[in-house]
Amino acid sequence: MDELSIEPDYVKRLVWKVRTFMADEAPVIEDPGDNPTDDPLPTTLQEGCDDPSREEVIEEIDGLGPEKQAELVALMWLGRDDDAGPEDWGELLRLARERQEVSTARYLLDHPLVADYWAMGLEKLGYGTLAEG
Repeated sequence: MDELSIEPDYVKRLVWKVRTFMADEAPVIEDPGDNPTDDPLPTTLQEGCDDPSREEVIEEIDGLGPEKQAELVALMWLGRDDDAGPEDWGELLRLARERQEVSTARYLLDHPLVADYWAMGLEKLGYGTLAEG
């Protein structure tokens, strides 16, 4: 099992927090046409500017050290990639450390399934499922 500097139980609590407000947000559909069957699928959820839960999570993630932020990014990548496994953790973490585009919290929360990806990433690394603790 690869060791995390971030507590797996903390990530599991973060998963529950993010799922709470992500479920309340409606998807953003750019310029819906007359025929919904050919509209593009939304790629991001609408950001609820008045949702204190979302802002709390942003502040939490922004308050983490760079290593823990990189681990959250790498966990998301690990969880969303069906072909990635624990053997890829080191490379994903290295790439996550190099990522400097935008705020880590905003980058992560721009992915509507980030909570699910974190949960899958933890499971792939051997930290169990959400139901296990």
